[in-house]
Amino acid sequence: MAYTAAVITISDKGSQGLREDTSGPALVQMLREQDYEVVYTTIIPDDQEMICRELITCADEKDIWLVLTTGGTGFSDRDVTPEATERVIERRTPGIPEAMRAESLRITPMGCLSRETAGIRGKTLIINLPGSKKASTENFSAVTKAVRHGLEILRGVSHDCAELHQEHHHG
Repeated sequence: MAYTAAVITISDKGSQGLREDTSGPALVQMLREQDYEVVYTTIIPDDQEMICRELITCADEKDIWLVLTTGGTGFSDRDVTPEATERVIERRTPGIPEAMRAESLRITPMGCLSRETAGIRGKTLIINLPGSKKASTENFSAVTKAVRHGLEILRGVSHDCAELHQEHHHG
């Protein structure tokens, strides 16, 4: 069974070819190393409508299991990725960004400034990551095991958490 993934880089300069995207390719490599089939990648500007359209397309039309965004999670006026994500998700998954920020804070006091969010649309999990290669890969590394398990539950290919917890403690 293929665990499908998409990586959407959100960067005004990257979408104009003025800055090389390093976080997107690094996330693609991480996903492939974890046996995800990366079926879609793109670079788009920091535009809320465009971000919403890409997320909806990945979830509703392409039926991708996991969508990672990189970029647009800071304090600048153009950083609107979390707002776009909140508009399209149906259920929030606050523990994912909480875990990522907690890990970031172990590395830098600036980790608390990242505004990433995460949530579920249909059967797709969407996770925002920071725009830098270092921060995006560190953040995703902090949650990869839990994300994988969450996707299995979401897609109906695994036990739920309670059953898994009992097996580990009583088996």
